[in-house]
Amino acid sequence: MAVLLASQSGLAATATNTKAAKAPAPKLLVLGDSISAEYGLERGQGWVQLLSERLKQEYPGLQVVNASISGETTAGGRSRLPALLKAHQPKYVLIELGGNDALRGLPLNSTQANLTAMVDAAQAAGAQVALLGIQVPPNYGAKYSSDFAKMFVQVAQDKSLPLMPFMLEAISDPADLDKYFQNDRIHPNAQAQPILVETVWPTVQTLLGQ
Repeated sequence: MAVLLASQSGLAATATNTKAAKAPAPKLLVLGDSISAEYGLERGQGWVQLLSERLKQEYPGLQVVNASISGETTAGGRSRLPALLKAHQPKYVLIELGGNDALRGLPLNSTQANLTAMVDAAQAAGAQVALLGIQVPPNYGAKYSSDFAKMFVQVAQDKSLPLMPFMLEAISDPADLDKYFQNDRIHPNAQAQPILVETVWPTVQTLLGQ
């Protein structure tokens, strides 16, 4: 009997060790638009890839999944997110969307509803969420620009989320247009990508520390 119990104990320990060895690595899902999808850049130059490399050093084992698509709106992100959550089962979700909604003149209430729905979906799947906000230039009208910026703050406050209100803040001065942006004056160039990582890093740290 003693031999049998010892054998069973050994099998249980082996099963536990095997289960632990096969435990999936935690994932950070980035859901964004062209700013996060390396638009106009060589593969591997974008801020998400640079963030992934930094995380490997400071948070070993954490995997970054970049599900960003150029031209993506909040409606598109909202429709894609359930499948992404199911496929990757991320522990963390970083949402960088909204800029294309503004470029298309979409109603702010729809954009806010989409952001809120994405947060709700990610949290329901057991993920921690953070927002990366964007701002639009004054030529959209002072009220629109102000309301657009406040929208991200409102969603973050309502859902108690970490927020970087304006991820391009460090390169937003007029003098930065030629230095840090591509010819379209919309998309950051390769030189700007390490600066974007530094800008979002405190928000990412807060997200991972929740």
